[in-house]
Amino acid sequence: MRFYFSLLLLLCLNLAAVVAQTAKQNSGWLFLMNTTRFNDKWGMHFDVQFRTQDNWDGLRHILIRPGLTYYLNGKSDLTLGYLYTPTFVKTAGQPDVTLTEHRIWEQYIYKHKLRGVNLSHRLRLEQRFVERNGADDVFAQRFRYFIRALVPLIREGELFEKGVFVALQNELFLNVHHKDDLNGHVFDQNRAYGAIGYRLSKAFDIEAGYMNQAVKGALNNTSNNIVQLAVYTRF
Repeated sequence: MRFYFSLLLLLCLNLAAVVAQTAKQNSGWLFLMNTTRFNDKWGMHFDVQFRTQDNWDGLRHILIRPGLTYYLNGKSDLTLGYLYTPTFVKTAGQPDVTLTEHRIWEQYIYKHKLRGVNLSHRLRLEQRFVERNGADDVFAQRFRYFIRALVPLIREGELFEKGVFVALQNELFLNVHHKDDLNGHVFDQNRAYGAIGYRLSKAFDIEAGYMNQAVKGALNNTSNNIVQLAVYTRF
């Protein structure tokens, strides 16, 4: 287990250091996620996120992301979904602007256990329709790889249905289509995250943690320090 966590930590540090980090930001994210199973094969994904401006100065992003899920087996599933997100842009000396992005997305999730640690891997492809301020709108595609480890601190029996846990995760974003219309690079961003949470029941988790978001920009790079509160429900 020590080897695995050392490897995961090294991966997070290396990916976060891919680009030089110039601008520093601080923000807060609220993440609400629900998965509902209709039967053995079909279900629904739905998440909503609220993200603040730099230094908590009002609301910057709202993300609304529904999806339809097909369960391949007990460990893996496929989802097709849509995302709507308005971005509220504040620029000193200029009127506030709202920019909208629409996405279609496809993902594959695989879950397994390694030495008592619950692991999940997510591969996601996004078709992005991005509205820009003062420039033509952009269509581009992005690939994301997400890995998450959930470690129960106290376990009773084989299943973890209640108690305190630690969550570690990392997500890498790569521009795979029309990158020159975005930041001009394949690397888009990396998000490294650690949290402590509590599982109230097999259907409800709550956690709070810290995320570092390293973003490669067309002209400037950004390191965003994020405090995140997340709620997960499963029905």
